[in-house]
Amino acid sequence: MAIVVNTGDDERFHGLHVSPDLDTMTYTLSGLYNPETGWGINGDSFETLQMLNRLGADTWFNLGSRDFAMHIRRTELLAQGSSLSRVTAQLTANLGIAHPIIPMSDQPVRTVLDTDDGTLSMQEYFVHRRAEPVVRSIEYVGASDAEPSPDFASALDAASTIIICPSNPFLSVAPILAVPGVRDAIASHTGPRIAELGSDVSAVGVAREYRGFCDVLVLDSQDANLADAVSAEGIDAAVMPTIMQTDDDKVQLAERVLALAADLENRRS
Repeated sequence: MAIVVNTGDDERFHGLHVSPDLDTMTYTLSGLYNPETGWGINGDSFETLQMLNRLGADTWFNLGSRDFAMHIRRTELLAQGSSLSRVTAQLTANLGIAHPIIPMSDQPVRTVLDTDDGTLSMQEYFVHRRAEPVVRSIEYVGASDAEPSPDFASALDAASTIIICPSNPFLSVAPILAVPGVRDAIASHTGPRIAELGSDVSAVGVAREYRGFCDVLVLDSQDANLADAVSAEGIDAAVMPTIMQTDDDKVQLAERVLALAADLENRRS
């Protein structure tokens, strides 16, 4: 299993390269994840951030003291000339993670939102402004000049099944698809292609976005009434519980989706 992660919300804080999505995946699979906050390291303290605040730094983006170690080490390795892919591979290996966590690209891509409060980065919009400004448009700056990271390209070639995990389709998935060649590679993939969706975004709207490169869209049970509308967009709909409040919920959803992929593959063979 290869895990490809969005880097469109990477940003520099206090001179450090912070990769929020890579970090969340890394902390989750290494057992360091804080389930109460949904980000950062469990049991982390904030003395470093508090001292930075006393020194006059802007500290609206919360970084724990142990979390700082990840960003310091990443920035150090990048400054030595390593790619983000190689740095991520080294950091995750040091934490004992078995499956590769892969940045979507080694070139910088930034998710930028045009809002009624001006142009905001993903973190400025989502964290600093608490997603309150009205969004007029979204741009993935640098995507047209980027390319899939080498490990991402290899994973696409080798994959038997592609699963687009439940996440914001415009802020977390679309930046990956904006990298040249990715959407076409998924569209031409011959194995099962499954997208999962929770209940917070219109399933029909997402089906339209994913039309042409997705075989099945997994809907939450409370969106079962939208299954026919999704199918009308040319994507099969599968209905199951997708809201993950516990580790058991996560395991059960993963098992159901993998079983769905296996069934789809068997029907094709």
